[in-house]
Amino acid sequence: MAAKPAPELPASSGPRHVAIIMDGNGRWAKARFLPRIAGHRQGVEAVRRVSRAARTLGIEVLTLYAFSSENWRRPQAEVSDLMGLLRHFLASELDELVREGVRLRVIGAWRHLSPDLVAMIDAAIARTAANPGPTLVIALNYGAQAEILTAARRLAEQARDGLLDPADIDETRFESALETADLPPLDLLIRTSGEQRLSNFLLWQAAYAELLFVDTLWPDFDEKTLAAALAQFAQRQRRFGGL
Repeated sequence: MAAKPAPELPASSGPRHVAIIMDGNGRWAKARFLPRIAGHRQGVEAVRRVSRAARTLGIEVLTLYAFSSENWRRPQAEVSDLMGLLRHFLASELDELVREGVRLRVIGAWRHLSPDLVAMIDAAIARTAANPGPTLVIALNYGAQAEILTAARRLAEQARDGLLDPADIDETRFESALETADLPPLDLLIRTSGEQRLSNFLLWQAAYAELLFVDTLWPDFDEKTLAAALAQFAQRQRRFGGL
């Protein structure tokens, strides 16, 4: 079976799809002798700034790692605070997303959240579904390994039922079973706070993405930081395994 050609991107092009691991809220708060929730509140403000900046800078898709499937291991009070902030973000930002023509997408096992939050997310997705502008993707209760396993099971079930020849499963077919199937390939993945790991985020999608690790804590991330990241991206030569 021939491998799928790697994606091509002209050297002069900016990234169409940028993803960010938003890290450092707790350290931001600790450095200021504040409770962790204060860092998370400032992190929400950073989400507002960066989502607006992404539109200004011409990014077609912005994917934000908001809550991982591993984050349930945090203290229950902190998890409750994070879910409350998510409710507040949806309630306060939805009108602007509609006004700006932004489509909202959510990936991950978010339907396992509380019923009222699921209803809010469903309503926000439906209200923005026809918007013609850029896409804001929120990874919520998301884990890349679980996403890959789910895709593999889905294809295995189709093969079991005679709907799919296993020999036809290639990179393109597998990608079609992922939650990001209809999005542009991931071009740039940024992690804030100086940590240098992917933390179970977009593992398949990051295969040919440029990785950028910045020391800025997420609550301090803004349009200038994002613009600087895009400038670094523009200086890189993306060979996709070629010369």
